[in-house]
Amino acid sequence: MQFNSVEEILDYAIEREEQAAKLYSNLAKTVERPGMREAFLEFAAEEGRHKARLMKIKAGEIPAAGQFEDVPDLKISDELVEAKPTPGMTYAEALLLAMKAEKAAFLLYEQLAQATTDPGLAEVFRSLAQEEAKHKLRFEIEYDDHVLEGV
Repeated sequence: MQFNSVEEILDYAIEREEQAAKLYSNLAKTVERPGMREAFLEFAAEEGRHKARLMKIKAGEIPAAGQFEDVPDLKISDELVEAKPTPGMTYAEALLLAMKAEKAAFLLYEQLAQATTDPGLAEVFRSLAQEEAKHKLRFEIEYDDHVLEGV
C-alpha cells in the first residue's frame, strides 16, 4: 500500500470504516442471537464514529486521542480459516469474519501510525488501533464463550 499524501491515507481509512460499518450492519441482519444483533449494530455505529473522527482530521481538526491501555489478544482468529459473508452464514462464521475484520483494521491503523511523521496524527491512529483491538477482543470472548465451549 503506497500513499502519496496524508489526504490519501485518510481517504483510505474513511473508506475502510464505511466498509466495516456496512459489514456489521449486514451481520446484524444474519445472526439469530438477539444480544449479538445489538452488538453488531453498536459496532456499525462505532465504525461510523471512527469515520466521523477521520473526517474531522481531514478537515484539519485533530481530536485528542485519549488514554492508551494494553488490550489482550486471545489470538483465536489466528488459528481459524477465513470466513466470507454469505446469506446463510453461521454464528461462528459471523464472529470469525468480525474478528478478522477487526484485526485487519487494527493492523491498518498501526501501519498508518508508523507511516506518518505528524505526532498528533500518529496518536490518533494508535487510538483507533486500540479501539479496533477492543472490538476484536469482544468477538474473541464471544467466540470462546459460545462457540468453543461446545468443542
